[in-house]
Amino acid sequence: MDLPPGLRSAVDAALAGVSTDRLAGAAALLSSRYRGEVRDGRFHVDGEDAVLAYLAARLPATYAATRRAMGYVAGMLPDFAPVTLLDLGAGPGTASFAAADCWPGLVSATLCEGSAAMRRAAERLAGSDTLSRTIAVMDLAGRLPELAAHDLVVVAYVLDEMEADQRRRLVEAAWAAATGLLLIVEPGTPAGWQRILDARASLIAAGAHVAAPCPHEEPCPLLPPDWCHFAARLPRSRTHLRTKQASVPFEDEKFIYLAASRRAPESPGARVLSPPRAGSGRVSLKLCEGDGQVRERLVTRREGDDFRVARRADWGDSLPLAVNRRDKSA
Repeated sequence: MDLPPGLRSAVDAALAGVSTDRLAGAAALLSSRYRGEVRDGRFHVDGEDAVLAYLAARLPATYAATRRAMGYVAGMLPDFAPVTLLDLGAGPGTASFAAADCWPGLVSATLCEGSAAMRRAAERLAGSDTLSRTIAVMDLAGRLPELAAHDLVVVAYVLDEMEADQRRRLVEAAWAAATGLLLIVEPGTPAGWQRILDARASLIAAGAHVAAPCPHEEPCPLLPPDWCHFAARLPRSRTHLRTKQASVPFEDEKFIYLAASRRAPESPGARVLSPPRAGSGRVSLKLCEGDGQVRERLVTRREGDDFRVARRADWGDSLPLAVNRRDKSA
């Protein structure tokens, strides 16, 4: 999943003339903070070099993951057509570009970000599409003001930077502001999954419907060391490759997400929890199903339409109820 052309051009322009060594050094420092989930009161991205490294190495991945999550949600809620977006912890506005690509009827976005360096980056990228953006200063770790209502509220790659009580307050405030949908995206790590589970429990208690990825609102059936996560594949540009000192021309961004809706999805289906395993005339699927259980389903060629559906299935997809609920274990 590549960046929209306008955003790609704006990122390339921001990185023009910046040395590879400068980007690689800043990217290594940034990566160590993200991987270590460092919480020392400082922004992960604070300062010009960190912003440039983020644009080169992290923005494409966070865009791909957020856009993939939004695509899953759009499939579950086909009538959801947001006009206004509130992006909490917006960074350079990544989620607003993903939302505008997913929902073309989006008109305006309010981007709340505490880092001055990230706000400058958001202003620099804002002109690369037609979405109206307002960029606001907000310390999400502090005392939150009452948030204005928006159709869609996004909290993407933010909770991992916060302590538990700060996360709880932010999720409560974000849900109160969401008139249609709250989307939370986190890194696809066991720790990210646990943060999503905490948010899921509090949102269900507050009356939210889980639109995705779960096809149910029962306790998560997965147990450590297993965990729920998905992946978005993105191509690496030449600058991306050099910044990460990588040789593989693509990257798989692992992520986990939660879509909390004001209304229930029409048809939950079953979620594919891992890459399907295909053999001669058969496909094995690991499915999270509507009754709150995880099951392995074996779909064979003799099952006709179900087999054709299963063969096209990908990790993270929602499958029709026929494949979901019929016993394919034999």
